[in-house]
Amino acid sequence: MLADYFPILLFIGVGLGIGIIAISAGKVLAPSKPYDEKLSPYECGFEAFEDSRMKFDVRYYLVAILFIIFDLEIAFLFPWAIVLDEIGVFGFWAMMLFLAVLVIGFIYEWKKGALEWE
Repeated sequence: MLADYFPILLFIGVGLGIGIIAISAGKVLAPSKPYDEKLSPYECGFEAFEDSRMKFDVRYYLVAILFIIFDLEIAFLFPWAIVLDEIGVFGFWAMMLFLAVLVIGFIYEWKKGALEWE
């Protein structure tokens, strides 16, 4: 019974070992030259000042939402491509419809100027 779990334990052990070696090598070999600007906190390109509840430009959120939408599109394409032979023509056209809806949404966002940055 325990012999069945040995490859998993070996995998975890090797992964931890490589991680510990990499982090240790980084601590030992990396140059440490801290200075004020490098140690200062920042958020989205803005310097940290005033209240933490300050208003951010809505474009940051819009770009993040667009990234998530198109990132999920790619996440759906990989499993679809693997089983394309099994799902046949219906699966192909269903994905084409899905991609068409996303492309129409992308064109709409582009025409509205949501991707323009000043």
